[in-house]
Amino acid sequence: MSGAKLLLVEDDPALSELLEFRFQQQGYEVRTTADGDEALVMASEDIPDLIILDWMIEGTSGIEVCRRLRRDKSTAHVPIIMLTAREAEDDRVRGLETGADDYLTKPFSPRELLARVSAVMRRIRPALAGETITVGDISLDPVAHKVIRAGQALQLGPTEYRLLKFFMESPGRVFSRGQLLDGAWGTGSDIELRTVDVHIRRLRKAIEISGRKDPVRTVRSAGYALEPR
Repeated sequence: MSGAKLLLVEDDPALSELLEFRFQQQGYEVRTTADGDEALVMASEDIPDLIILDWMIEGTSGIEVCRRLRRDKSTAHVPIIMLTAREAEDDRVRGLETGADDYLTKPFSPRELLARVSAVMRRIRPALAGETITVGDISLDPVAHKVIRAGQALQLGPTEYRLLKFFMESPGRVFSRGQLLDGAWGTGSDIELRTVDVHIRRLRKAIEISGRKDPVRTVRSAGYALEPR
């Protein structure tokens, strides 16, 4: 997963150092912190591609950090793997219900964590690995920058391409206009929210094929989602 940005939040110095080394060996860009409050700042300043989050950390607890990351529109889509010494089933359920994508109980093998991270990244952000993303009858090749629907090559503008790619990385998930704005234009953009609607219309037109249903679903008062059809 060369080039993927990983935020490691772990207060055990020895474990943090070991994991940082192992992930860097695999080509990840790794930032580390032992503090929950600092983790929130780091995640907002430079949004990572994945977060490894220990439950018991300094400052704000890992479970609260997870909850706040999910509430923040700029980090709501970032996959999170939680680490904890807690083994009770209700704790695991609580972590997942708070928004974690996966859960690993200590002690664990760094090799297993590497495998879990790779699996989450392939599932949620496959484009980072240069893999073709397929949702329903639409395929997007992030390396060749090509989009095909039902065997037909499509011509998309750069903004519509970024929107479609963002949608396809989380199929079925409803995104607010603000989240789409951050995903397609970046968090520092001064584009107005209503501009998103304009590009959604353009995207719909660009991927329209006779006899095929519109895969972009409008959710009233919430936003938009890309549904496999």
